[in-house]
Amino acid sequence: MLNALEVFTTVVVGVMVGVEFSVAFFVNPILNGLPGDNGLRGRTHGARLLGAVMPFWYIGSLVLSVVWAVAGWDHHGAGLVVTAAALLILSVVMSILLLVPINNRVKTWTADGLPEDWKQQMNRWDRFHYVRVAVIIAAFALLAAALV
Repeated sequence: MLNALEVFTTVVVGVMVGVEFSVAFFVNPILNGLPGDNGLRGRTHGARLLGAVMPFWYIGSLVLSVVWAVAGWDHHGAGLVVTAAALLILSVVMSILLLVPINNRVKTWTADGLPEDWKQQMNRWDRFHYVRVAVIIAAFALLAAALV
């Protein structure tokens, strides 16, 4: 049963990392390159869609990692899992304190009602997101290493 939990947790976190990596390095750069306000429209739609799904994914990944750490406390790699869980906690705190406030503003924007600093806010969100992606990649790598 523990083996299934380990693999399931690693897959859930790995897919989350893939989505966030894709957003950071492919989706947002593509949207930023679109003419007019099309990229902004894509980002506001993404803020609504992913903003609704990702909290459950982040918290679910954290809960799975904590359950793995507790269930496998006496097993090889427990320290790696605990460290991964700590990084996932960091990613949730970063999300709540840094990214979600910006995301909540972005999802309400329309082409007619943009704040003057909207590009700076998008750039700030992107920078925070790059750091968060690095944190969850590290967590994923630790979970993968704990499997062996």
